[in-house]
Amino acid sequence: MNRRKALGALGATAIGLTALPTGLVRAEQGADAQHENMMKCAKMCADCQISCDMCFHHCAELLTKGTKEHAKTMHLCIDCAECCSTASRLVARSSPLAAAACECCAKCNDECAAACEKFKDDKHMAACAKSCRDCAKSCREMIKHLAH
Repeated sequence: MNRRKALGALGATAIGLTALPTGLVRAEQGADAQHENMMKCAKMCADCQISCDMCFHHCAELLTKGTKEHAKTMHLCIDCAECCSTASRLVARSSPLAAAACECCAKCNDECAAACEKFKDDKHMAACAKSCRDCAKSCREMIKHLAH
């Protein structure tokens, strides 16, 4: 009888041990997926920051040539670039403030994109607007992901 109990206990232990690595693998895969989502958003924000900085410079050049309607867009671009930079850094380091930064970033991107889209024939402005729309979408996806 003792032998049966010992074999039963060993069998139960073996089953438990085989299940344990599977659970660890799933948890590890979940962590990898979360890390991948965070890095995707951080990269999107960093890319948008660069695009907005470049558009800021473009608008500044146009202002020096007397095109005053680019003044507001120039300011929105540089402010949006700052917001994107902050969101990128906070998301990349998994900050507890990442969701708040992404929410702010998405709103800033919406405003910047709307301003840039007013200049439909300008390739710099169109590129900035697209980058802002893509970044806003990525930030909103990140907010949903962080809520889970």
